[in-house]
Amino acid sequence: MFLLATIANCAEPNAAPEVKKPEIIQWIEVDGQKWMVHDEKRPMAPVVTPGEASCDSKVGTAPSDAIVLLEGNDVSKWEGAKNPKGPFPLDFGRWLYPDRQRRRLHPHKAEIRVMPASYRIRNSRKVVGNSQQRGNSGVFLMDMYEIQVLDNYNNKTYADGQCGALYGRNVPLANVCRKPGEWQAYDIIFHQPTFKDGKVDRKARFTVIQNGVLIQDNVELQGGTNWIGPHAVTDYVPHEDKRPLALQDHGNPVKFRNIWVRELKD
Repeated sequence: MFLLATIANCAEPNAAPEVKKPEIIQWIEVDGQKWMVHDEKRPMAPVVTPGEASCDSKVGTAPSDAIVLLEGNDVSKWEGAKNPKGPFPLDFGRWLYPDRQRRRLHPHKAEIRVMPASYRIRNSRKVVGNSQQRGNSGVFLMDMYEIQVLDNYNNKTYADGQCGALYGRNVPLANVCRKPGEWQAYDIIFHQPTFKDGKVDRKARFTVIQNGVLIQDNVELQGGTNWIGPHAVTDYVPHEDKRPLALQDHGNPVKFRNIWVRELKD
């Protein structure tokens, strides 16, 4: 006698996964305001007439909503750090802009030249100096946070002090310096730091484009950029919400021909 048992797999076939319908988003909130998607009543962006790019033989123009700080040889919006109440030194397009901190380090006289709008480049392309002593200057946002200006064309120096660096802090993504005697262009997007109870609450952020190339990509600055020794920089120091833009006198001839700013909503 044989007992034959048969077990059949009677499991149900796999059920098809439930297809979720995409969420329909009809309203969005931006800056504390609620808007229907594609709402024609939502305010449009303001109209800004773009400027023209600069080249060696021609000075560019600023966007229509920009605050022009330097155009040609008009230095009425600037003052010398050494003698702020005195007349701004201007002699056939030449002027001095000494930096208080660097003046103690570099007591010799130097100049930063402002070139008239009609200026066509005629300067000597002779290379003088090396490392930090070649075309050294700096753009100081809020008179505290330095973006390095330096002739780094075939000129080796320390990486966090090369052209486009956040001095002593962040190395640029690339060295895009043009040859000596050619104009360089900087576009700087800066979000200032904020402070609470004597400490930094939100750190500064920088995006920098040099000669049309991104070299600092929304970098969060971890501290100050002031030089206090061969291998040391400062930390954040609480300060006001409004401080001046400054150009550094490092003892090397540097030419500037137009500077403008656009205030962005933070």
